[in-house]
Amino acid sequence: HPSLAVRRAALLPPPGAAGTPGAPGQPLPVESRPFASYGSALHIALPQPVRAGQLLTLEIDYEAGEGPGVCWLAPEQTAGKQKPYMYTQGQAVLNRSFFPGFDTPSVKCTYSATVKVPEGFTAVMSATSWEKQKDNTFVFKMSQPIPSYLIALAVGDIVSADVGPRSRVWAEPCLIEAAKKEYDGVIEEFLAVGEKLFGPYVWGRYDILFMPPSFPFGGMENPCLTFVTPCLLAGDRSLVDVIIHEISHSWFGNLVTNATWGEFWLNEGFTMYAQRRISTEVYGLAYTCLEAATGRALLRQHMDNTGEDHPLNKLRVVIEPGFSLFLGVNPDDTYNETPYEKGYCFVSYLAHLVGDQSKFDAFLQAYVNRFKFQSITADDALGFFLEYFPELKEKGVDSIPGFEFDRWLNTPGWPPYLPDLSPGEQLMKPADELAELWAADGLNMEAIEAVDITAWRTYQLVYFLDQVLQKSPLPEGNVERLSKMYPKISKAQNAELRLRWCQIVLKNNLEAEYSKVKDFLHSQGKQKYTLPLYRAMWGGSESARALAVETFSATAPQLHVNVQNYVKKILGLEVAE
Repeated sequence: HPSLAVRRAALLPPPGAAGTPGAPGQPLPVESRPFASYGSALHIALPQPVRAGQLLTLEIDYEAGEGPGVCWLAPEQTAGKQKPYMYTQGQAVLNRSFFPGFDTPSVKCTYSATVKVPEGFTAVMSATSWEKQKDNTFVFKMSQPIPSYLIALAVGDIVSADVGPRSRVWAEPCLIEAAKKEYDGVIEEFLAVGEKLFGPYVWGRYDILFMPPSFPFGGMENPCLTFVTPCLLAGDRSLVDVIIHEISHSWFGNLVTNATWGEFWLNEGFTMYAQRRISTEVYGLAYTCLEAATGRALLRQHMDNTGEDHPLNKLRVVIEPGFSLFLGVNPDDTYNETPYEKGYCFVSYLAHLVGDQSKFDAFLQAYVNRFKFQSITADDALGFFLEYFPELKEKGVDSIPGFEFDRWLNTPGWPPYLPDLSPGEQLMKPADELAELWAADGLNMEAIEAVDITAWRTYQLVYFLDQVLQKSPLPEGNVERLSKMYPKISKAQNAELRLRWCQIVLKNNLEAEYSKVKDFLHSQGKQKYTLPLYRAMWGGSESARALAVETFSATAPQLHVNVQNYVKKILGLEVAE
């Protein structure tokens, strides 16, 4: 990456060779050659030709820190507001600004690191072992081969608490009690179900680091140490299923990895399927179908925004070498639902072809076992599927008209097959009916009061609010009544509910509750919550636009730079190159 400066390179003597240990090695000429818009190729000339399989030890001295993969937070961007913080975010092609390496998901390697930090700070990494030595120096080792994008480092005022036999939570001191309470005991349950379904958990520990509020993502599945948004600390365990998604990556993505970012659905579609399998075992089919319906609605929204035939809306995306379509490499293409939800539909279609859940579960376990620690293409995955089910191969299931594997991969648009989510209807129907009642001209308070929502879980409330949002603006006075009637919703601490309530406030231009929008945007900087609210404000009334400008000027310094740029774009402000 242009932000990384290579000072020198040297060839070190092979391990165990005669000579002084720690000798400087033989200096080698280094040059940078053009490669792509987001990075160049580092060429190092070796003194003599090498044989295939020969072990070389290269030492590269470099300086980094200014690049997009390394995030430096001022104290005001943290939860504790006392000390600075830094973390790295490698996915998809940003770790080339953290260290020189083969920054492609097609290459896997082990790594080790020695990190020295100032007094009063702790370093953590995505590694199978870590040890604190003297002088505030931490030594890390990752003993399993991983792709470069999963190497991650965070340094801050952070402490930990155990929440299970192989899990602990890490957070700033002011959040650690909340983190322990929310996650005590639950992680082990999810890991155990994952192992039962997909085979052994190979990473040793599963720890979670609660990031500062400005962290722009929901979670990043760094092995052994998932980075997550503090928005998951809802106080009532209502958002723990987000962790199921990150845990599922321990098999799909981290163990079996897409060889190119153009086939990102191999990471995310399989992970969504795995997440919903675990969720079905833990929470039951009805609730999982309801969550999946929320996901389908997001896919619908995304395709309506971009147009179904947009080239991003296919599972196999043609991109320049190694190019990533998301996470700030090209700010025009923010987070895209297609690899997640359309990918989920394709994996569900494969399960539907098999027709027997336990047989498909066995296939997934065989798939993980066959490709573990490798990077694969869609052709590898689908080839293995047909090889595992020869009777399906015989029937030619890869070319059923309208459902051809080729069409799934290469034709943009709505998925040809949608899994049946009707078991969720027992939870959706009451939510649909209640939303209808609130959208009526004269409110039937008797019917409304007869519906008890106290036992509704998060996704049932989310589904209800999505329906209310679709029907908004509601008739005069209805939203005010709704707000008074359900403080559980209008005063929620749960980020998923807060997002939707803020969207409803804006769509109905309920100025009395604008402060809730402002408070929510002041409290966190997650891209998936921040951008929709700025879009809603900018598309709303004069006063909503004024709220957008006022909120952004107050919170900009606490946002991730990519998110700042996305918001500037929405508000029509100049984006610094």
